[in-house]
Amino acid sequence: MITIKDLRKVYHQGQREIIALDGVSLQVPKGSIHGIIGHSGAGKSTLVRCLSLLDRPTSGSVAVNDVELSSVGQREIRQARRHIGMVFQHANLLDSRTAAGNIAHPLEIVGTPKAQIEETVNRLLGLVGLAELGTAYPSQLSGGQRQRVGIARALAGDPDVLLCDEPTSALDPATTDEILDLIKDLTVRLQLTVLIITHEMNVVKRVCDAVSLLESGRIVEHGSLAEIAEHADSRLAQALLPLPQLSAENQGFEDGQEETVLDLTFGPGNANRPVLSGLARHFDIDVNVISGSVESLGSEQFGRLRVALGPGTDRAAVVRYLEESGVSVNRPVPNSEQDSSEKGAQA
Repeated sequence: MITIKDLRKVYHQGQREIIALDGVSLQVPKGSIHGIIGHSGAGKSTLVRCLSLLDRPTSGSVAVNDVELSSVGQREIRQARRHIGMVFQHANLLDSRTAAGNIAHPLEIVGTPKAQIEETVNRLLGLVGLAELGTAYPSQLSGGQRQRVGIARALAGDPDVLLCDEPTSALDPATTDEILDLIKDLTVRLQLTVLIITHEMNVVKRVCDAVSLLESGRIVEHGSLAEIAEHADSRLAQALLPLPQLSAENQGFEDGQEETVLDLTFGPGNANRPVLSGLARHFDIDVNVISGSVESLGSEQFGRLRVALGPGTDRAAVVRYLEESGVSVNRPVPNSEQDSSEKGAQA
C-alpha cells in the first residue's frame, strides 16, 4: 500500500517561498486504484515526484508497503525505485530502441542477466497485448501501442506500486478506454497499488476505486466513489454525476414552486427500484423529471435526477420518505456555484 502522512514540499525562488504540497495525507490500499484530480498548479506533479523519490519532501513521510522512503539514503532510494513503476503521458520511449529494447532498458541498467531479460520482456509483451510487435520501433507504433510499451517497461522491475501521470490525456477516447482497461486488468492480476494523476473525470469513473481532489497543495475532498456519490453537494460528486444547470428555461415547474425542486442521487442498492413511482402513489402528487444521468463508477451504477414536485407538497415528508428509501436528497446547486465546483474538480 501507499501511505502518505502530512507531506509538505516547499520550493524557494530567491526570497520567495512556494508551498507546492501543504500537509497531504493519503492511504491507498494494496490492490486498489486511486485517482488524484485537480487543476494545473494544484500540486499533482510535485506529489508524483515525491512519491517516485525524484524530489525529497520538505517534511512528512512516504511509505510503500510499510517501508519508509522519504528519509533513506541515496543507495536505498535507488533500490526503492525498482519497486515503483512510472507511466508517463507520452510514454517517453527511446526512439532508437525497439519495443522489446525499451522494456529491457531498465533491466539492463541494473545488470539483470541477459536470459532473464529476454524472458521478462517476452512475458511483458504478451501481458500488454504486443507479443508480435517486439521488434517494432516507436515510430512504427500507434499512440496506444506506445503507451502499452511504456506500461510494460514500468512493470519490468516487478513493482509493487504503479504511478500513472496523465497516462491517457494524449490518446483518443477509444484508445483511452483500452489503456484504462489494461491498467485495471493488470492491477488485479499483479496485485498492484496504482495512483493515477489525471484531469479527466472519465478516467476516475472508469477505473478508480477512490479519488482525491487536490487544491493549492491540499486534499480538499476525498473518498471512495460510492462515498463521494452519496454526498451530492460535494464538488467531486457534481463532477462524477453531473446534472444540467438549473435555469428558468428548464425548471419544469410553475412560478412559486422553487422549493419543490430536488436533486436525487441513487446508489447501487436502489438505482433500479421504482422509487419515484412509489413516491407519486404514496403522496398522490405529480413528479416531473427535469433532467437526469446514469453513470457507472467502477463496477457500480449510480444515478442522479432533478425532479419538481407538484403544488402543495409536504417537502419535509417527501425528503424523509426518499431518505428512508436510501436516496440522497439535495437542493439544486445555483448556476454560479456549480460553475465554480466543476472548474475546480475537472480542471
